[in-house]
Amino acid sequence: MGAIDEALQLAAIPAQDEALRASVRAFLREALHDMPADRRARSWMGYDAEFSRALARQGWLGLTLPAAYGGGERSNYARFVLSEELLAVGAPVSAHWIADRQTAPLILRYGSQAQRDFYLPRIIRGEAFFAIGMSEPDTGSDLASVRTRATPQGGGWLLNGRKIWTTNAHRSHYMCALVRTSGAPEDRHRGLSQMIFDLTLPGIEIRPIRDITGDTHFCEVLFDNVRLPADALVGEEGSGWAQVTAELALERSGPERIYSSMVLIDGWLAHLRANGAPEPAQVRLAGRLAANLAVLRAMSLAVTRRLNEGADAGLAAVLVKDLGTGFEQAVPEWIGQALRAGPAPDEVLARTLAYLTVINPTFSLRGGTRHILRGIIARELGLR
Repeated sequence: MGAIDEALQLAAIPAQDEALRASVRAFLREALHDMPADRRARSWMGYDAEFSRALARQGWLGLTLPAAYGGGERSNYARFVLSEELLAVGAPVSAHWIADRQTAPLILRYGSQAQRDFYLPRIIRGEAFFAIGMSEPDTGSDLASVRTRATPQGGGWLLNGRKIWTTNAHRSHYMCALVRTSGAPEDRHRGLSQMIFDLTLPGIEIRPIRDITGDTHFCEVLFDNVRLPADALVGEEGSGWAQVTAELALERSGPERIYSSMVLIDGWLAHLRANGAPEPAQVRLAGRLAANLAVLRAMSLAVTRRLNEGADAGLAAVLVKDLGTGFEQAVPEWIGQALRAGPAPDEVLARTLAYLTVINPTFSLRGGTRHILRGIIARELGLR
C-alpha cells in the first residue's frame, strides 16, 4: 500500500492561491445570478462560449500556463481553487474545459514550438475550443485497439476512421485525436500517435448524439481521406500512448470528479432550511454528504500537490476518479429518498433531481470506466 500512501499525501492550498477564491465568487454571483439550478446541474457539461470568453478576459483560462503565451503562470493550487468554485455552483464551463484542462498542457509538454505559439495563446483567449478523439465504436475503454489511421502521404498525413463520444465536437474548432500511424490494432500501444487538426477540414463529418436527457454533448466523427499537414503530429511518431496516459491523469484529477451533483446538494440543503427543523434522518444524511466531500476533496488536493511538484499523478487521479464518481452517482439516490420522506420539493429542485437521476450513470464512464480504473489500481499494487 506504500504507493497509495505516497500518492495521497495531504496538502493545503497556499494562502496566495486561496486568495483567488473571493474574486471568483464575486464574478460568479454576477454572471450566474439568473441561471436556475436545473440548468447549472449540467456542471462541467454546460456549454456557454461567451461565459468561457468572459473567464478568459478575467485571466482565468490558461491559469497555469507560461506568461510568454498569455497564461497566468500560477500554481496548480490556483487552478484547483478556480475549478472548485466554478464547479460548486455549476458554471457552464464545457466550451473551454477540455482545451484548458488537458490539451494545452499536452501541447506545452509535447508539442513543437510552432504548435505552442499557435494554439496556446488562442486557448488562453478563449478562441480555440477542443474536442478529444479517443474512443471508437466497438472498442469501449480499450484505447490501445484504436483503428483510425493516419497514413503518411505527400509530406503530410491521410486520415481515415471514426471516433465516438467526442464531447462538443460539433461546437469545437479543433480535435486532438489518438490514431494509428504504424502497425496494426494487434500491436496495441505501439504505433499510436496524436494529431491536432481543424474540424472544418474537407472529409470530416460530425454527427451529434442526443443523450437520454435530450442534450447533445457527444458526437460521432467520421474521417474520409482527410488531408492533414505534417505538423498535425504531436511530438514524435509512435509516442501517442505515453501522451494519452499523461493526458488522462489530468482528465481524472480535478474536482469535477467530486462536484457533479453539488448543485443538487445545495438545493436540498436550502429546501431543508426553508421547511423548519429537519428530521434526524435528514441531519444524518447532511453529515454523510459533508464527510464524503471532505475526504474526497482532501484526496483531490493530494493529486494537485503531485501535479504541482511535477510528480506522477496517475495512481492518485485514478483513486479520486473511482471514488469520486461513485459518490456523485449516489447523491441523487440519497437525496431522492430523503425528499420522498418529507415535504415536496419546489419545481426547480425537482427538475434538478430528475436530471441528475437520469444522467448520473455516465459519471463512471467518462474518463475511463470503473473496471479499467480498478485494473490500473491492481497493477500499481502488484496484483496483476
